[in-house]
Amino acid sequence: MRFTLRQLQVFVAVAKHESVSRAGQSLALSQSAASTSLSELERQSDCQLFDRAGKRLILNALGQQLLPQAVALLDQAREIEQLLNGKSGFGSLEVGATLTVGNYLATLLIGSFMQRHPECRVKLQVHNTAHVVQQVAHYELDLGLIEGDCQHPDIEVQPWVEDELVVFCAPQHPFARSGQASLEELTREAWVLREQGSGTRLTFDQAMRHHPTPLNIRLELEHTEAIKRAVESGLGISCISRLALRDAFRRGSLVAVETPQLDLTRQFYFIWHKQKYQTAAMREFLELCRELTAGISRSDEIILPSIA
Repeated sequence: MRFTLRQLQVFVAVAKHESVSRAGQSLALSQSAASTSLSELERQSDCQLFDRAGKRLILNALGQQLLPQAVALLDQAREIEQLLNGKSGFGSLEVGATLTVGNYLATLLIGSFMQRHPECRVKLQVHNTAHVVQQVAHYELDLGLIEGDCQHPDIEVQPWVEDELVVFCAPQHPFARSGQASLEELTREAWVLREQGSGTRLTFDQAMRHHPTPLNIRLELEHTEAIKRAVESGLGISCISRLALRDAFRRGSLVAVETPQLDLTRQFYFIWHKQKYQTAAMREFLELCRELTAGISRSDEIILPSIA
């Protein structure tokens, strides 16, 4: 076998960073050492894996074919190393979650997982759906927990648990007295909504797509907590997951507004790259997530164990 694992590490890092110098930095190698490693891989195989565009190195067709296999082989090599070192093989896990899942579920799920496998190093990144999908597609994350639609051809999508958005307002708002609103009434209000690219915004826009009157969108914010504070302050009404509003509804600081004319149901999903090798940590984490949400019909009914 003419190639080495180190050469494959450098290849994957260059593919990710599109730069030999940044790839070297990520692997604690000098630019010269990284460049030599990549050159040797291409020379020994008598092939070219990148197209050079100025200072950028962009994967060519052969490089794109090699990348998922190289990532899978390196993942397997890390598991073998863990086992040879007398460990369980749960080396590391990198999870991406969208904001609702990340803020209200993922931390406790990861906490439960780490209680079972304290030797595993876990990283959680929280972004909107579009960003998590992009990271999974580029092998920057092992798996994602998302609340939006994913049509990427390279990504496996599996349903997890159902979620529902709900329109809500401040206690002093007229809707709080009636507890419901028609489409016509909703269009007369000022709105505070999630940003474009988020799963929450996509579900809301799809629910409103048949209504011809444009909404008065006063604010677009990236964080659900900021949206809740804005609505509490009287800046408008909003629509986010019931999961994110459980505590506020119990306290009475925000009030649910039922909207029978709108379908605000959606699904939470697991996603991972179709060609990515599923490590033991990935398989165990997915199993734990399914176990802790078994028998649940909607996300706001989930009660996760506290982390001791």
